[in-house]
Amino acid sequence: MPRRITAFSNTLVKRVRSLRDKKHRRAEGLFLAEGLRILTEAREAGRIPHYLFFTAEGAKHPLAAVLIEGVEDAGGEAIETSHDILSKLSGKDNTQAVVGVFPEFTASLAQFDRSTSPIWLVAERLRDPGNLGTILRTGDAVGAGGLILIDECVDPFSVEAVRASMGALFTVPIVQAGWEEFVPWLRSGPGQLVGLSLQTDADYRAACYTAPTFLLTGNEAQGLPDSYEAECDLLVKMPMLGKADSLNAAVATAVMAYEVLAQSRG
Repeated sequence: MPRRITAFSNTLVKRVRSLRDKKHRRAEGLFLAEGLRILTEAREAGRIPHYLFFTAEGAKHPLAAVLIEGVEDAGGEAIETSHDILSKLSGKDNTQAVVGVFPEFTASLAQFDRSTSPIWLVAERLRDPGNLGTILRTGDAVGAGGLILIDECVDPFSVEAVRASMGALFTVPIVQAGWEEFVPWLRSGPGQLVGLSLQTDADYRAACYTAPTFLLTGNEAQGLPDSYEAECDLLVKMPMLGKADSLNAAVATAVMAYEVLAQSRG
């Protein structure tokens, strides 16, 4: 039976609210996700929150009722609260109907089976949580095997990144690794490393991609380091016919991913 919390001073409310900060997420090993759609995606992917906060009105939605039952069946705690507390937890005035608290999860490179997909996404020093979330959504859309975050990337479990992923955080496996770890793993088996670069004349549509293709996107402001580009099997770029010299990192990744998908489908 769900319990009810209405006090901002409640210890659990304070603890959950602190998860908006990276330091507390790391210490607790927990993160926040909000919204019926995202939490339903999580449930369908086998991820059940430890805590589920909702309002009495929100609980009337059929999807919310399923979530509440799933949390309680899994030994978690369903908590009825107020709109004001939900807003405080999510950091949004127009808060969603539900907020969940999940354990963090990541895979390791050794767990990745590169034969399961012709497309893999790799992002190096990505800084913007919106870009990370969008790249995850692209990965889900094209059936990518996973997303490999290289070096110091934005936290995939930040509220902003989770929100931008629209549930893809729960459907696309993520690995965080250093370049010095990634390259030996990549070269230990089949895999074409394709870098997005302005330092090439190779048009992205004229290139030939071989599965499994690992699409490497660099930092939003600086692109890929020269030594990383030198490691690539292929560097490609997209024609820029206007005054802009490059595309947004997430947009460029999406365009590339669909080109690789088109070639893999013949």
